[in-house]
Amino acid sequence: MTAAAVLALTTACGSADRTDAAPVANDKVRAGSGSSADYGSGDTGGDYGADKGQAGGDGYGNGYGSTDDSNRPAAQGAPARALALRQSPELGPVVTDSKGMALYRFDKDTAKPPNSACSGACATTWPPVPADDATAASGMAASALGSVTRPDGTQQLTISGWPAYRYAKDTAPGDTKGHGVGGTWNAFAPDGKKATAGPAADVSVFDQPRLGKLLVDKDGRTVYRFNKDSAWPMKFGCNGACLDTWKPVGPADKSKLEGVPEKLISTVTRPDGTKQLAVDCWPVYTFSGDKQPGDVNGQGKTGTWFAVSPEGKKITSPATG
Repeated sequence: MTAAAVLALTTACGSADRTDAAPVANDKVRAGSGSSADYGSGDTGGDYGADKGQAGGDGYGNGYGSTDDSNRPAAQGAPARALALRQSPELGPVVTDSKGMALYRFDKDTAKPPNSACSGACATTWPPVPADDATAASGMAASALGSVTRPDGTQQLTISGWPAYRYAKDTAPGDTKGHGVGGTWNAFAPDGKKATAGPAADVSVFDQPRLGKLLVDKDGRTVYRFNKDSAWPMKFGCNGACLDTWKPVGPADKSKLEGVPEKLISTVTRPDGTKQLAVDCWPVYTFSGDKQPGDVNGQGKTGTWFAVSPEGKKITSPATG
């Protein structure tokens, strides 16, 4: 093949961190071999789970969810317990309590120092979340959680200094009816900021407390690459039983990327003919043991599976700074 053709292929699908593989002159792929232990699926019984804007009134949101609202969920003042992240199609990952109910912040509060401006009728519509028994989700920094003393002496949960509330008209897990009420109420993003309105990107960047910035799919799930795959020449090392634990990520629309260079995103064809997302020409997967946005339970599995940085590199060490 001509030198120009080799150069074109290398530019399109070369891997900057792989220097031991020679280019090939066709688009054929090879299915790799290896025992199931190489796939990170051996401890299926362990912790990894390897198996199968509204109108607003005075800005406080008063008038919504009064005490006689038949839709008001029970135990509004219950402890949050283990916080979780839930992917919203409209807002991206939002913070919820252990029951999946969204938590909100209020623009008229302050974070430095923490202070709540919501009391009386406001606190009926927006019940404060008690601070006791709350733990951070895996996609949140544990240090982000705190508390503030309310005027009645109770302790309210804070996230990055902002007092946390539920909304009386959220009646089912996943509801975010309070987002945008009065122009002052917003669901929490994992870093304590306001959840960002807008459709979810096919590939975007998530700032994970332990690993730093990494790539996630449209559902907010961490994507991983496998050392036994190869970007150049193309080879798939995860096949058969491996795919019960590691799920190939579907192709991405290049117009729906956030924080990742378009040139890194491509689509590859697996040995069975299905299409898979590739980052810097490396096929990427999600891990069945990751249950919510921010989970990185697959990181370092069997020393061969690693999260992917926004630059397309595998992440092998914790974040610094």
